[in-house]
Amino acid sequence: MIQVYPSNSRYLVDLGWLRSGLSFSFGEYFDPENTAFGVMRVCNDDLVAGGKGFGPHPHSDMEIVTVVLRGQVKHEDNLGNAEVTKEGQVQRMSAGSGIIHAEYNASESEELQFLQLWFMPRERGETPSYETSSYEPSQMVNHLLPVVSHTGSEQVASINQDLTIYLSRLERGNGLSFHQEAGRRVFLFIIEGELEVSGHVMETRDTARIQNEPHLQLAAKEDTKYMLIDLP
Repeated sequence: MIQVYPSNSRYLVDLGWLRSGLSFSFGEYFDPENTAFGVMRVCNDDLVAGGKGFGPHPHSDMEIVTVVLRGQVKHEDNLGNAEVTKEGQVQRMSAGSGIIHAEYNASESEELQFLQLWFMPRERGETPSYETSSYEPSQMVNHLLPVVSHTGSEQVASINQDLTIYLSRLERGNGLSFHQEAGRRVFLFIIEGELEVSGHVMETRDTARIQNEPHLQLAAKEDTKYMLIDLP
């Protein structure tokens, strides 16, 4: 089953300094029929004005991934981490037993755009941790490039959950396939472009929640950048 959610079906937040498209219930938006997809709890598409951001706030028992699309995000937390993450990098924070952090646009003048993803952890109460990993954008051309996984590696952030986040840029006319293991789910997010997914056409900022589709066929109608998440 492939359920496509057009970009205009998302809940939109506009605070002036922050504009967000919310794929799941979050903050002021609550829909009891749209609180999660498997272990996936949040997919926020955020645009933050220069010099603005989120002040110190707590989290616990949540795996939080930030994929920077444009600009730079500055992270600070009570573990002593202070780091700037930019395009070509992914930030992963395991809140575990409790962490306090802040996120800001590192630029005073340039906008920051990122996807923030929350996942319920495989094990609760773990020691909080943080990391930033880098990937080579050229390696995701016509290929599914893992950037986060439960095993991790030098260029792949590790996460306390049995999932893998892939980024890909399919050139127009190219395609690839993805095999979905039985009992697992796939979440798709079209960052830009137009993608045909086993007969379903998806456009910029559309998402899809996919179950019981063993063989997914992905074909680019135009140059398309997207994120695919393999979930339990």
